[in-house]
Amino acid sequence: MDTDARDPRPAGSPAAAVVHRLHECGETLATVESLTGGLLAAAIVEIAGVSSVYRGGMVVYATELKATLAGVPEGLLADRGPVDPDVAAALAEGGRQRCGADWGLATTGVAGPEPQDGKPVGLVYVAVAGPDGTGVRRLDLDGGRDHIRSAAVIEALRLLADRIQLPGDADAAEAAGAGHR
Repeated sequence: MDTDARDPRPAGSPAAAVVHRLHECGETLATVESLTGGLLAAAIVEIAGVSSVYRGGMVVYATELKATLAGVPEGLLADRGPVDPDVAAALAEGGRQRCGADWGLATTGVAGPEPQDGKPVGLVYVAVAGPDGTGVRRLDLDGGRDHIRSAAVIEALRLLADRIQLPGDADAAEAAGAGHR
């Protein structure tokens, strides 16, 4: 059995699932990437019919471009560096705003081979910004540079998939009692 980047579940196309859900919702997506360097955008645009949902994206590998192109506050970058959950959230929101999309999806982290600014290899943050706010997921990944970057793409897409609600999803969840805590 094939597995995905991290879990022993069948490999599939998380990008196709996200594109399909966005299409069903009539919503759009933008990406902002650091450590993945365009892999996230490439995974998304590989899906047929994506032009109806994907607005575009940015690769902001250099720290200063995270501020000038993606709108991350310079003070945040100066205080915490580029590998930080709040920076990831700001990247996602910046992409969303600058590309005029409903959703922004971002990646930042250390792919190696060496630690960066005291952050260990494999520390990655993926973030999503959408109509209901932002969410960030911390990943502590093992493996080489290629594996870390590929796993970050998959986990970013999973984070977005977890946040997108199809019309009627909230009603179905409420009817099932999921809305009660």
